[in-house]
Formats: sequence, structure tokens, C-alpha cells
Amino acid sequence: MASDGQVEYESILCVKPEVNVYRIPPRASNRAIRAADWKLDAPDWSGRMRVTARGKVAYVKLEDKISGELFAQAPVEEYPGITVETVSDSSRYFVLRIQDDSGRSAFIGIGFGDRCDAFDFNVALQDHFKWVKQEDELKKQAQAPDSAPKLDLGFKEGQTITLNIGQSKRKDRSRPQSSGGFGLLPPPPGGKLAPPPSSRSTNHNTQPSAAVSSTGCLLDLDSSNSNTPPTTASTDLWGDFDSP
Repeated sequence: MASDGQVEYESILCVKPEVNVYRIPPRASNRAIRAADWKLDAPDWSGRMRVTARGKVAYVKLEDKISGELFAQAPVEEYPGITVETVSDSSRYFVLRIQDDSGRSAFIGIGFGDRCDAFDFNVALQDHFKWVKQEDELKKQAQAPDSAPKLDLGFKEGQTITLNIGQSKRKDRSRPQSSGGFGLLPPPPGGKLAPPPSSRSTNHNTQPSAAVSSTGCLLDLDSSNSNTPPTTASTDLWGDFDSP
């Protein structure tokens, strides 16, 4: 029913063009209901099924295919529940508790010729009451917003916190960073590094010096064969002999 002057509109959840109705025997015990106990080859009524919702209550309505006259309806206040029950031996058949305007109720069996129709009927009721449950939770939260426990992120008395700032940077600086290629090897333990060779003692500088000395010898030979005046007798090794 409408509350606080609000008008409740009827929405259509599911429509199936064909459904069969069966008379079912009374329950003798608490054992599961089986559709095999019904007269499945001779349904007692056939027509259209329309599932609607008005507020939180869903209505399963059985109507005539042509005229749309209401044959029976079942108000569903919860699902799964006693108003709509499944059978144990098939997914296409259900037990429905119908109710008239005076409040009298009776149990009948309904069945679909296609499993997809039975699946749609089941899902339509599940989605409706899932929405009802969410609406109830939202209303409870709106009415009592302070009832939920609050998260206390403050410091307790005597509680301290330690911040380690800059340690990660110092660790990164202490690590040797290589520029690619081959790095320098560390010195051997207890040893000393030899000084790097100077540029003057390389092989490229020693070879020209030898070339200069060799050219100096050639120059000396040329100078001995030139027309320069002879050296003195003190430097002549053959000075003891008379010249011809």
C-alpha cells in the first residue's frame, strides 16, 4: 500500500504467453514435491502469465490469452518462500499459492513448455527482491547514519611515530654507479696500485728516438767521406806509418 501520500505504480517484471495450470494432490508429508505426480499430459487450464510489482510486493497473475481476464493471482512478499516453490524433479514446474480478494488461498501447479521461460520467471522474482533488500538497507542507513562504528585514526596517548626520511637516498648514493661498459676492478687486498704509464714512455715515443740515432750514424759516415781536412795525428790510429 502507498505510504505518506505517495502513489505506487505497477511495473511489469515478466510476461510469458503460455503457461499450464495443474491440480496437485494435498501434501501428505514433508517430502519434496514432484511434478511427476501431476497429470502433465492433461493440464486443467492454459493461458498467459504476467508478473508485476507494486511497491515491495510482486504479483503472479494468470490471465486469459485473448480477453486478458484474470483467472488467479498470487501475491509474493518474499522469494524463495511459501508462495512460489520449485519441484524436485524438474526446473520447468512450480507450486503457486493463489489467493482471492477475500483472503482464501489454494495451491496449484504451473508449468512452462520451454526451460527459458521458466528461467526468466525465476530471475524476474530474484531481481525484484534483490532490489527490495537494497532499498531496505539504504533506508536503515539514512535513518541511523551515526549507528555505524567510526574509524578512529587519531594517535593514542603516549603513541609515537618514527619517520625515516632520506635513508633511501643515502643508500642509493653509497652504491657505485657504473656508466656502462667495463668498470674498474677494485685493488687487491693489501696491495698498491701501480702508477699509470706516462705518455713519454710509450712505444710510439721510443721508436722515433732510435730512428734519430740511426740517422745520426749515417750523418757521421757522410761527414767522414766528405772533403773536410784530415784530422790531427793524435786522432789518427795509423799515425805511426809514413804516408807514401
